[in-house]
Formats: sequence, C-alpha cells, structure tokens
Amino acid sequence: MRASIVFWVENYFYHPSLFQELLSFLLLPLSWLYCCVMWIRYKLAKEEDFGVDILSVGNLTVGGSGKTPLVTALADNLFNVAIILRGYGRSSQGLVVVKDREHILCDVTISGDEAMIYAQKLPLAIVIVSEDRKKAIQKAKEMGVQKIFLDDAYSKHTIKKKDIVIDVETQNRSCLPSGPFRERLWSGKKALVVRDGIDFVRKVKVQNKQKRMALVTAIARPQRLDSFLPEGVVAKHYFEDHHSFTKEELIAILEAEKVDSLLVTFKDYVKIQSYNLPLSLLDLEVKVESRLSEFVFEQPFC
Repeated sequence: MRASIVFWVENYFYHPSLFQELLSFLLLPLSWLYCCVMWIRYKLAKEEDFGVDILSVGNLTVGGSGKTPLVTALADNLFNVAIILRGYGRSSQGLVVVKDREHILCDVTISGDEAMIYAQKLPLAIVIVSEDRKKAIQKAKEMGVQKIFLDDAYSKHTIKKKDIVIDVETQNRSCLPSGPFRERLWSGKKALVVRDGIDFVRKVKVQNKQKRMALVTAIARPQRLDSFLPEGVVAKHYFEDHHSFTKEELIAILEAEKVDSLLVTFKDYVKIQSYNLPLSLLDLEVKVESRLSEFVFEQPFC
C-alpha cells in the first residue's frame, strides 16, 4: 500500500495523468498559501555564522536529484571534512556519528542508507546524522573539521552557508501540494543552480555483470535509471524510496525471475550487502565540470 501511494505521488508530480493534472489545478490556492508561508519563514530567518566553511547541496523539489553522488564527488579526497544529513529512514533518533576519520561506528539501520553511502565511499570524511543540523555542525567542529557539506539543507536559512541547488526537470513548477516544489529560489538567496548532464556528468560502472539480471531498487523516481542500465536486465522491481529490504523478498525475486543476480544501486547495496546474495552493482558516480568546481573550491564556502 505504501509503495503504491509513493509511486502515485511521484507520477502526480512528474508524469501526471489527466485526472492528476486536474487535481493539481484545483490545489493551486493551497500552493500559493504554502509558498507565502515559506517566503515569510525565509524573510524572518537570521543567519548564524558557525565560523567554518559550510556548503549545502540539494534540490528544491520532492524526490531524488543526484545530490548524494554529487556530494560524494565534491568531498572525495578532502581532509578535515564532514558530511551532515538528516538520515532519513534510519531507526535511530538524535545525533549519531556514523563515521569518524578512521572507522564506521554503526550499521545501516542506525545511520540510514544515504549516510552509509558516504561512510563507505569517503574514507577520509566524518559522517554525522542529526535532525538538528546546528547540533551536528557544532559536533563536527569539536571533531576538528574545516569544511562541512550539508546534504539537502537549502531550507536551513538560519545557517550561514553557500548553496548548490540541483535543478530537477519538471513541467509542473508549482509548490506543494499542487506541484513538487518545497521552496522557491528566493530573491536575495545566493545559490548556484546546476543541472545534471551539464554541470556534472554521470559515469556508470557495473560490477559483477551477469547474463541475466533483475533490477531491484528503492530510490526516488527509479525510472531515472533506465538510460544507465546494461544489457542483461530482464526484469525490474521498484520499491519506495528508502525501503528496507528483507532477505526473503529478494530471494523470492531471484527465484521468480530465474536470474543470475540482482542489479542494485549503491544506495540499495549498503542495505543488503550482508545477505550474501548474488548481486551486481550499478554504481553511478559523477564527474564535476569546471563551473561547479570553481564555485566550490576557488573561494571559501562562506
């Protein structure tokens, strides 16, 4: 039931039916009210300077945008850097240090899938999850970091930072609930707007490729993967974003589809790697183009 609702909402925002377009139109007054409230919230916010370089990478819309591989690419090989995120989908609450400079300190159920991606892909970085980003920033400073990446924190207007906003292609430019926009790019808000395929380009690596594979993934808008799929994919199984897989449901897919392996993204892999099942990894990394690189590295974050 939950998956059906999630996929219905994704279609409503990005690939609407005629009925969904009509519903979106009827909800426009609520969208105008929502946008007005968010604008007032932005105007009343007072920035706090934490005395450390802070860069937020995110998007204005509901759903995935590629921010995790982009942050990974920007933070790769940097010393004294921390990645801070909410840790959506984790079983824990409060502030958790997922990884210090040397060790991963918890499992994926405690960290959430995206935090574990950073922990495994960025061996030099500190990774912290917390609903309260300010507490996490203070913790990172105590641990001696010099640069902080905030995952999806454009809306945190009380934190002094630089913002990178990934522009997600959609014909519906309305705010919630009529459209997918959580906020606008407010006048006076300094941010670099970047686009997938222009400012950063995806590179695909397939590890352990098999003749017959079933794609199994729990990412937002999973159809985004279609253009990156290798030959040999004979079935696709989509789950709602951040879904926690059980070993039994994955075994059932292997047996039903009669495949040699399950093709998964890194976001899926960190949750199921301990199951000892035949897996092929669709690893999507990005190459950062010069305009974005200059914005991040040629001057302090803030």
